[in-house]
Amino acid sequence: MHTLDHRDRFDVRFDVPSTCAALLHAGEIDVGMIPSIEYLRGSVPYEVVPDLGIVSDGPVASVAVFSRVDVGRIRRLGLDASSRTSAGLTRVLCREAWNIDPAFEPMPPERATRVDGCDAALVIGDPALFLDHERAGFRKIDLGLEWQRLSGLPFVWAFWAGRAGALDSDHVEALQAARDAGVAASDAIADAYCGPERSALCRRYLRENIKYHMGSREIAGVERYFELAAVHGVVSRAERIALYAGEAPKALRGRD
Repeated sequence: MHTLDHRDRFDVRFDVPSTCAALLHAGEIDVGMIPSIEYLRGSVPYEVVPDLGIVSDGPVASVAVFSRVDVGRIRRLGLDASSRTSAGLTRVLCREAWNIDPAFEPMPPERATRVDGCDAALVIGDPALFLDHERAGFRKIDLGLEWQRLSGLPFVWAFWAGRAGALDSDHVEALQAARDAGVAASDAIADAYCGPERSALCRRYLRENIKYHMGSREIAGVERYFELAAVHGVVSRAERIALYAGEAPKALRGRD
């Protein structure tokens, strides 16, 4: 989003991902950077800005399950409720990759970082990136890496989505240009956000862990996630991704 709030074709507001999705679902904004799973939860069909996403292709570093025990012994797992995509992916990985069926307990981020009252907990964002898990005595299970091992595909954490026809080609180009400006300035962004003590880690994170293009492999990854999320009851259905100026969604398979 670097430079985006300086462009006169958009009226930009900043919120946490779950609020962005809620505003889009309520029709209060035209387009939002939403968690990918929220694409399936709108009351109307959405379209997605092409070639632009928050993506990992291997370790993501900022989304992880921290565990007191070996993964096969997890019986109670806390879920940081601030990201539905990450919570849904955790449920999918439990069944598809780790062959466990734990009880899930929603919990606020501060409890999740302590793995409070559980065998393991999902932690996202800065706490997951900066937590010294070895000093705390936790195992860190990187969800981006686990998804890649399971599927062989990248994972799409978020993208720009909105109601059909909300954006024209000039809007799409402006969003892609903001992406390019941000990538070019990633070191400066990391330094400004993290400060000198953490700037090296933040620079590496923005350069190496996060990818910003969403091509055919990335779309295949998110659609595979939708399929498995539907199989395991995270969502009621799976759909193909519809891009602005692209084809309409096509139902895949899932539960009623």
